[in-house]
Amino acid sequence: MDISTRAKLNNGTKIPMLGLGTWELTGNTEEAVLNALKLGYRHVDTAMVYGNEKEIGQAIRKSGIPRKELFITTKLWNNDHSNPAMAFNDSLRRLGLDYVDLYLIHWPVPQRNRSWKELDKFQKDGRAKAIGVSNFTIRHLKQLLEESNVVPAVNQVEFSTFLYQKELLEFCKSNGIQLEAYSPLARANKFDNPALIRIARNHGKSPAQVMIRWVLQHGVVAIPKSGNKQRQRQNADVFGFELSAGDMKALDALDEGFRCCPDPSQMP
Repeated sequence: MDISTRAKLNNGTKIPMLGLGTWELTGNTEEAVLNALKLGYRHVDTAMVYGNEKEIGQAIRKSGIPRKELFITTKLWNNDHSNPAMAFNDSLRRLGLDYVDLYLIHWPVPQRNRSWKELDKFQKDGRAKAIGVSNFTIRHLKQLLEESNVVPAVNQVEFSTFLYQKELLEFCKSNGIQLEAYSPLARANKFDNPALIRIARNHGKSPAQVMIRWVLQHGVVAIPKSGNKQRQRQNADVFGFELSAGDMKALDALDEGFRCCPDPSQMP
């Protein structure tokens, strides 16, 4: 496994296992994305509500990297379910792209299943290479699968050493849905955990690198966010070591249900 490693989604599309998250990445977005691309990142995750699609599109064009080598994700925001087609077209326009590699329903709002049918149209016409969901619980996924024979390619959720959603991971695996982790570093809130520090020292790595590696070894795509070039480099330097079975067990045990973002189980 290295920074170019990709996982095959249920429709054959391949997603890089490591990407750059861009939530709250504003002001220096274009520079930050360009830096990440120079470091070898090929997967960039954004959303309409992040307010940085335009800058990400500019970075893509300035990079000179062939479009087919990149994997770009954006999302349908909660207020846009009345007209998903307009929202999708607006995202493509801001990005300056003819297609995105992945388009997600951002949160499981009540209109989600109706909008899912619209996303399927985007996939069929090739403007979205794959479609999926974000922040869906097992309950939300079951409801969607009961109403549609189109299985989401991805479920992007908050997932970290301190929020080990094991049952959700197993459900997604059994249904051919790739789990993707946002906030895999728990926003640096837990870097002082003694067990995490001990494992990191044993490998000569940082707590952040161990947390990302843990996600990857669970077969989950990781999209840590950073606008800092040095931290981007560090976050990508997670392929030259491997956590042992004992390490993984110890890290699994750190789960305490710690969330940085709202709990989607409260969504109807």
